[in-house]
Amino acid sequence: MRYRFLDADGFLYLCDRARDMIISGGVNIYPIEIEACLLKLTGVADCAVFGIPTTSTANRSRRDQLDEGVTLSADDIRAHVREHLAGFKVPKVVTFHEALPREDSGKMFKRKLRQPYWENTGRSI
Repeated sequence: MRYRFLDADGFLYLCDRARDMIISGGVNIYPIEIEACLLKLTGVADCAVFGIPTTSTANRSRRDQLDEGVTLSADDIRAHVREHLAGFKVPKVVTFHEALPREDSGKMFKRKLRQPYWENTGRSI
């Protein structure tokens, strides 16, 4: 289950599956925070944030957006995230799709999005 909430003292809690957490440069990055930021950008109707392997031990993050007809570039996406979140949360890889895979229940099928990046690494997704 993924969600976020504020406690009585105004502290924001981000809850996500541990498998979805991205570790970059020793820092934990929670996809739900970046997805919430991206969904505020005009033209982004849907998105998925997940880590992809690199030649080093760190994960790079990949963002997939569904364009609503507004022309956005990868640089537009990065600039928006940089403006609202810490610099280490800015996407390194951005791709655009007509539609993102969802299960019948409506849940995002991130495994299908991650699979091409992980299949030849010998590591599980």
